[in-house]
Amino acid sequence: MDGIGIDPLGNAWQALRLIRMASEQTYLPGVLPSEETVFVPYRPEPIHEGEALAKEIIEPG
Repeated sequence: MDGIGIDPLGNAWQALRLIRMASEQTYLPGVLPSEETVFVPYRPEPIHEGEALAKEIIEPG
């Protein structure tokens, strides 16, 4: 976090949560992997959550 109170990592997670929320409302339940499922094979970093979301949005199931 820098001196002016901006948290890029926190902002990235918030943005990914919004994308997940919108995607879950658009697709049938179960199309997107749960956050917990993403953290098992990947490390819990925003880039890995983004990759998992993008994969399922582009090629569901």
